[in-house]
Amino acid sequence: MNPKVDFYFTKAKMWQEELGKLRKIVLDCPLTEELKWGVPCYTFEKSNIVLIHVFKEYCALLFVKGVLLKDARGILITQTENTQAARQIRFTNLQEIEELEPVIKAYIHEAIEVEKSGLKVNFKNTTEFAMPEEFQNKLDELPALKTAFEALTPGRQRAYFLHFSAPKQSKTRASRVEKCIQQILNGKGLNDP
Repeated sequence: MNPKVDFYFTKAKMWQEELGKLRKIVLDCPLTEELKWGVPCYTFEKSNIVLIHVFKEYCALLFVKGVLLKDARGILITQTENTQAARQIRFTNLQEIEELEPVIKAYIHEAIEVEKSGLKVNFKNTTEFAMPEEFQNKLDELPALKTAFEALTPGRQRAYFLHFSAPKQSKTRASRVEKCIQQILNGKGLNDP
């Protein structure tokens, strides 16, 4: 147990028993407990394997390369439609966790083996994401914006694509594009300071 992570388990107002049990299960595997992104992250030889996190409706184990697991039990869930690699096992009570303990450990060991083998997730190329029409219009209108956008890393480009594509209304998409133009021209990603 890493004392820097203890606060996560003591501050939890919900799911405290469930989180404690998940922590015990994960620590029973050959992983190192760390704090990353404000949540418990368990690593193998400095590679992220699984995270524990909490939502209002459930608590979960998130396998960083879950898409590469066999998922023999069919219990892995894609968190959102844009998630490419990570997969969750969700829990809504302590009994579920206790009943699935051997399965959870088997999935963790499989995730460790995936990491040892060097398998990589094949992420979509940035060009495979749908280009929102409102953003394409701005790129056509402002060559400097197009140049600046193309100079961004693929991850930053993806973040903008997803941000611009999310709203259903064209007006909202156009507004998001307008608000981000200067950030892109400055060579910054969506969440960069």
